[in-house]
Amino acid sequence: MITLLNKETLYNTFGVKDFNSLGDAINNMAPSMVEYYLSDLCDYSSINDAGNGFYLNRRNIENSINISDYNIYIDYNEDIFLEIEISEDDYETGSLW
Repeated sequence: MITLLNKETLYNTFGVKDFNSLGDAINNMAPSMVEYYLSDLCDYSSINDAGNGFYLNRRNIENSINISDYNIYIDYNEDIFLEIEISEDDYETGSLW
């Protein structure tokens, strides 16, 4: 799942001024807090951008940050995208047998 993030909201959430300092801020935080913030940003963005289409052209990616199941991309237009890798197991329930 890929979501277009609001750049200012992302930077304010992690207390940084630009994408280059975002990686350092994330590395200095507890992984569970980073995942919580990113999940919250994804939920917030999907509510505000409902119905608005966007497209991530992977050829235009200028830089990226990888955090576990999360990837943050910035493209040459300075749009920031969050990709969450969802495994098939997340949708399956355990068997009782």
